[in-house]
Parts: sequence; structure tokens; C-alpha cells
Amino acid sequence: MKIEIYSKPRCTFCTRAKQLCELRGLEYDYKLLDADFTMEELLEKVPAAKTFPQIFIDGESIGGFQEFSSLLIDVT
Repeated sequence: MKIEIYSKPRCTFCTRAKQLCELRGLEYDYKLLDADFTMEELLEKVPAAKTFPQIFIDGESIGGFQEFSSLLIDVT
């Protein structure tokens, strides 16, 4: 499973998503706005994105932290 977390600085839910991956022993790519991607690049991938983080699993957008944590609960 390939997890990508698109984040922004000082984002509590972005940090929580990263911590959840670490707690579960999941490998992930943590990408930071304006360092690893631009807002325009993110909006090309997820035109309706309005919040952070935006999380992808195996290239598919699954939403933000709430959806991510729910998905992990359902999987385990």
C-alpha cells in the first residue's frame, strides 16, 4: 500500500495522519505545500480539495484525516 500525505505547515490533522502511519508501522510519503508541491498541482489531482491533509492510497484520493483514520479502523 502506497500512502501519500499532502500537507501544509502547522496543520494538526496533517501531523495526526503522519503519527497514525507511524503508530501502525505504515510507510508513507509526507509532502509539504510549497516545498514538495504547489496548490495548483494538488488541485489538478483533487479539484475539490479545500482542506488539508489530502491523502492518497495507491494513487487514489481517499480524502482527509477523518476518512483515513476510518479506513484504517475498517482494515484492521
